Amino acid sequence: MRNPANQGFIPPHGNYRKLLSYQKAEVVYDLNFRFCQRFLKKGDRTIDQMVQAARSGKQNIVEGCKASGTSKEMEIKLINVARASLEELLEDYRDFLRSRDLVIWDKDCREAKFVRELGNRSYTTYETYRTYVETRSAEVVANIAICLIHQTNYLLDQQIRRLEQDFLKEGGLRERMTRARLRARRQ
Repeated sequence: MRNPANQGFIPPHGNYRKLLSYQKAEVVYDLNFRFCQRFLKKGDRTIDQMVQAARSGKQNIVEGCKASGTSKEMEIKLINVARASLEELLEDYRDFLRSRDLVIWDKDCREAKFVRELGNRSYTTYETYRTYVETRSAEVVANIAICLIHQTNYLLDQQIRRLEQDFLKEGGLRERMTRARLRARRQ
């Protein structure tokens, strides 16, 4: 283990695959990709928008985590972009259901609770949902997507709050550089 006094001013960063928010965003992307293939007509512009929103949700978590070592500001911005992209995707699913007079599940209905329970496992992948996504109706799959997006957004909201707290406590790169320089001068 490294001695904190000997550490550089760029902290360990970029381990996004361990983040539950990233894992959920990856499931949302995979589910969304398959939903678009199964239930939207080829050439529908909505497909590109939904796939890009899901991709942006996932990829901005990656980029934010990789930027975190040198820019807490960039990390916070990118995690917020991921959150905004998933909110856009959530609205696409609501529009899909509403425009077709299909039911949007209440968050406390039996089906939504079942999906939440599936997602409460310590590690979930698309495989956790594959059977349901590939065999159920568009209405069911869209509602599963809505549940998963809500879970992911909740995790991102928690992550953003934590990043804010960490920044207030530890500062950013300039503060770390100054502390490291002062420490080096004292030695």
